[in-house]
Amino acid sequence: MLDHDAVAPPVHEHITDAVKAPSLIRLSPNTVLVRFETLKVYAALGAVRHLLDTGVVRPGQTLVDSSSGIYALALAMACHRYGLRCHIVASTTVNDTMRAQLEILGVTVDQMPPSDDLRLDQSRRVARVRELLARRPDLHWMRQYHDPVHHLGYAELADLLRAALPGEPLTVVGSVGTGASTGGLTRALREHDPLTRLVGVQPFGSVTFGSEHFTDPDAIIAGIGSAIHFDNVHHRLYDRIHWLDFQHAMAATIGLMRTHAVFAGLSTGAAHLVARWEAERNPSRTHVVIGADTGHRYTDRVFTRWREALDPELLAPVEISSLDELSPPWAAIEWARRPYRPTVPVQERPRELRKDLVP
Repeated sequence: MLDHDAVAPPVHEHITDAVKAPSLIRLSPNTVLVRFETLKVYAALGAVRHLLDTGVVRPGQTLVDSSSGIYALALAMACHRYGLRCHIVASTTVNDTMRAQLEILGVTVDQMPPSDDLRLDQSRRVARVRELLARRPDLHWMRQYHDPVHHLGYAELADLLRAALPGEPLTVVGSVGTGASTGGLTRALREHDPLTRLVGVQPFGSVTFGSEHFTDPDAIIAGIGSAIHFDNVHHRLYDRIHWLDFQHAMAATIGLMRTHAVFAGLSTGAAHLVARWEAERNPSRTHVVIGADTGHRYTDRVFTRWREALDPELLAPVEISSLDELSPPWAAIEWARRPYRPTVPVQERPRELRKDLVP
């Protein structure tokens, strides 16, 4: 029978409008997953629109950046939409499926050689971008790790969440990564509710919140942490920080699939494990879990190994009061919106920043 009250879905003018729209799934009475096909479409679209509107870039110009995966595809789609060219200096972790999509979209891909050292991989990518800029001054370096223009697009997501969860006190839980998604979203939400909380998730081995002296046998989880400093991470925004090792993130990702039938990436699984812990201790708040991408690029490393996964029900963090107490496999701290400045080599910093957009 035809339902005359049914609401017709929108007809989008470009795939980016469809891809950026998340699915909101209530995993528990006070936990909501915001699941994306690729979260960073918000960052790429918001940044590219702003750069075009302000005349910083012009149609037909080439945008260049470094990426370990989902930002590359998001930027490629934004360039496709707005008539721009795209050059990606890709991490060694970018797989054949991702590379094929990029090249079909007309992206020039420079991929770094195989390496188990994330710092070396990131340093190589930065060096390659600088080499390209020296040879081709017409290129615009997007600087997703450093340019605050990437925070802008998440204001739209904040409006969506406020409309979907009206009046609910929110705690955002997500991987820190470049800082743009959790930072941009939380800043926009706090314009309406300053009590909005932010819980960040980090791997061991990341410099971002001081765990660089640890080595995770399965390497830093791409998209959650970093081996170099990111200016887009504003430490004062974060209320709490959790560090998880790869085995805990894997257990959480498999657990999310088993319990809720959600096929998602490692950062989503890790954020859900943290959100479940926080939600049990703060039942009056709605915990919004950022699900950055699907699980497809983690098939071999995670999902085919599902029988090895730990039981997430048995996992719990050690609560610490200072970074001196930090240790694997899972630790948590009340960060309390305080500043922090990682120490990094000068050559890894960007040549310039858009100071007009720095909050």
